[in-house]
Amino acid sequence: MNKSTLKSVSDSVRQHATNTYVRPAQRRGGQIFSINVGEVHRAVALRNRVPLVCQALESEKFLQANELKLISRTGPPSGQSTTVTYTYEFLDSKRSPSRREDPWNRLRGALKDVFAELGGGEAYLRDERERFNAADRSTTRESK
Repeated sequence: MNKSTLKSVSDSVRQHATNTYVRPAQRRGGQIFSINVGEVHRAVALRNRVPLVCQALESEKFLQANELKLISRTGPPSGQSTTVTYTYEFLDSKRSPSRREDPWNRLRGALKDVFAELGGGEAYLRDERERFNAADRSTTRESK
C-alpha cells in the first residue's frame, strides 16, 4: 500500500468517526463522548489496520477539525488494539455544540428587536389585551 492510499484510508476513518460519533454527540448536546477502535475498524471494513485507526483517531487533524480534546484512552499499554476506546471532549468555542445544533436556541430571541420597538414584551401583551377587550366590549354593546 502506498502513502496516498494510507492517507485516504486515514481520511475515511476520520470521516466515519466524524459522521457516526462527533456530529450525533453535538446534536445531543453532549460535551463528552467515546469512540471504540474496534467498532470503527469493522465499520470501515478494514483488515489488520488497527494501528492506522488508532493514529487517525489520535491525530491533530481529527482533533482540530472537530474542535476536540482527547481526555482519555483506555485499553492495553501498547495502545494498538480493537479494545482501545478514546474519550473526547468538545472544546469551548464561541458557540457551544449544543447551541449550534439546537433549533430552539437558534430561534430564541428572533423577535427581540421587534418587541423592543413595541416597548418590550410586557407592553406588547398589555396593548394586545386592551385591544381585544375593547373589541369584545364593542361587540357586546352592538348585540344588545
